[in-house]
Amino acid sequence: MSEKTSFDFSTLSERQKYKLLIGAVVPRPIALVTTVDPEGRINAAPFSFFNCLSAEPAILALGVENHDDLAFKDTARNIRMTGVFTVNIVSDGILKAMNVCAVPFGPGIDEVREAGLTAIAGAKVAAPRIGESPAAFECRQHVTLEIGASRQIILGEVLAAHVNAALVNDRFHIDPYGLDAIGRMGGHGYARTRDYFDLPTMSVAEWENAKRAARAQQDPPLKCIQSR
Repeated sequence: MSEKTSFDFSTLSERQKYKLLIGAVVPRPIALVTTVDPEGRINAAPFSFFNCLSAEPAILALGVENHDDLAFKDTARNIRMTGVFTVNIVSDGILKAMNVCAVPFGPGIDEVREAGLTAIAGAKVAAPRIGESPAAFECRQHVTLEIGASRQIILGEVLAAHVNAALVNDRFHIDPYGLDAIGRMGGHGYARTRDYFDLPTMSVAEWENAKRAARAQQDPPLKCIQSR
């Protein structure tokens, strides 16, 4: 067992906590979130504080940080004003375009257009989806949690999903190789998800059998003691 370095989070700065969290909680999925403002102008921004939390109801979660002056970023403000957003999964094919969407453009700049992506009108919500994304989820704001003054956790209920037809079968299984999703690591690091393997969860009976087999391999063989 390796020696550990321990940290008391009550003594750490915000930046120190951030570094430990993003360096260890990896890889994190990336949501390229599209929203519109009340005038219908499109915004797109990537978030790696993102995940799926529930299937019924279907809930996706975003962690959205405010600006340094605590003003809302475009994504948080637009969701607050319109109540909707769309999560677009980032594949390796749109990685560079996603990075363009991360540029801190001023309000009113259409990042989708700047990145050379295609905005497609939503079926259920006003926020468009990105045509080049392999999978997109149209969401309605479910609840927003104010986490201090600097961040919101936004929960969205999925109203519709759009998945590349070649990636999903009639059993609703999505091909992970074809999805080719990108994960976020610490710092400026990213990871591809092509190193994929299956590991089925064992039943209790299978676990007990595995333990017995392991013990049988570890126990020394019985030796016959011959009388002299």
